[in-house]
Amino acid sequence: MAAIISCNLITPKLPNNRVRFATTHTTATNNNDRLTQRFTPTTCSFNRNPCQKLKECAISLALAVGLITGAPSFADANVNVNVNANNLALPDLSVLISGPPIKDPGALLRYALPINNKAVREVQKPLEDITDSLKVAGVKALDSVERNVRQASRALKQGKSLIVTGLAESKKEHGLELLDKLEVGMDELQQIVEDRNRDAVAPKQKELLNYVGGVEEDMVDGFPYEVPEEYQSMPLLKGRAAVDMKVKVKDNPNLDECVFRIVLDGYNAPVTAGNFVDLVERNFYDGMEIQRADGFVVQTGDPEGPAEGFIDPSTEKTRTIPLEIMVDGEKSPFYGETLEELGLYKAQTKLPFNAFGTMAMAREEFENNSASSQVFWLLKESELTPSNANILDGRYAVFGYVTENEDFLADLKVGDVIESIQVVSGLENLVNPSYKIAG
Repeated sequence: MAAIISCNLITPKLPNNRVRFATTHTTATNNNDRLTQRFTPTTCSFNRNPCQKLKECAISLALAVGLITGAPSFADANVNVNVNANNLALPDLSVLISGPPIKDPGALLRYALPINNKAVREVQKPLEDITDSLKVAGVKALDSVERNVRQASRALKQGKSLIVTGLAESKKEHGLELLDKLEVGMDELQQIVEDRNRDAVAPKQKELLNYVGGVEEDMVDGFPYEVPEEYQSMPLLKGRAAVDMKVKVKDNPNLDECVFRIVLDGYNAPVTAGNFVDLVERNFYDGMEIQRADGFVVQTGDPEGPAEGFIDPSTEKTRTIPLEIMVDGEKSPFYGETLEELGLYKAQTKLPFNAFGTMAMAREEFENNSASSQVFWLLKESELTPSNANILDGRYAVFGYVTENEDFLADLKVGDVIESIQVVSGLENLVNPSYKIAG
């Protein structure tokens, strides 16, 4: 997963990932636009119990001030909120329109692991903070980076025994090897800072965080829970896997082709991720076009013909999977219901729509358990639609993030072709595979 994947650029180009604000949305007219549940924003009524309608009001207000971008499958609606937002006093509204500031896909994946080891998190955090330190212009940034490195090094030395204790016995040897590499790499990063080599900081930071993430994965001992009985026979990803998606770009003078690395998280979405890996192994997506690219999402997975999903040849029926949402603090996902339907308005999803390139399942607007093969990647600025203040978290099943070349998703257009998607690691974590392997 640490390999750097390059896109074949003809001319360097900054991706256009600007969020489009709108207050009027048009109902989808074809299958490729069936991303989101139809949602009609309403004016908040403060004659009702504010606690009962808090989520509805928060979403409506966010729409009114442009915090929530429009999803193309919303019902036609003109937002008209005749209230003064400066004078609103809704209980706990700040909780609903704020969320974790983490938007780096690698960090989101690290924090989503089912572990509880404070010592390794104290190494991870200052290494991640280097990203913010590098936002300072010139070599002055290196003073902050040096403090980050010293803090991480100190945390590693002081907490190493606790980190080692947290390793799963079956993975201990590999974890110790990564810790040794982390210690050496930390010294190398310190030397980079002392040499005032700013350009070398970010690549080394990424390498060290890959080691930290590997150590944290080695703390997971087996699969942490049982999938409900009704889904146990489906393809399940009990762990993580990585895939490379190679896309041939048409009619773009700046970009010829690109390979996107995607990490799939079966710890938090085993049914959803398992279904996707199974389809990848069937070569289901190979040769398929990008079917939607509107600045809000990139979407594909609708096969040719009348079917809107994958037809399982063994049953000759569309294979569907349940809505699957893991909530922070829970031991297993919720199935079949949105968090709003469950009344969990303040719950934080373990895999939030925070990162550019968040990958999730599309489904029928009113059918929670209708997802099959259509997937989408979100293109957005996470600060504008933080966790639990958008209409996606808790309603659609996130199961992975693009971790390499995610910015180039914004360059994809309808008609660009997915040449191939290949599993590059973690296939051994797929159980109950339904695909047929030739030979």
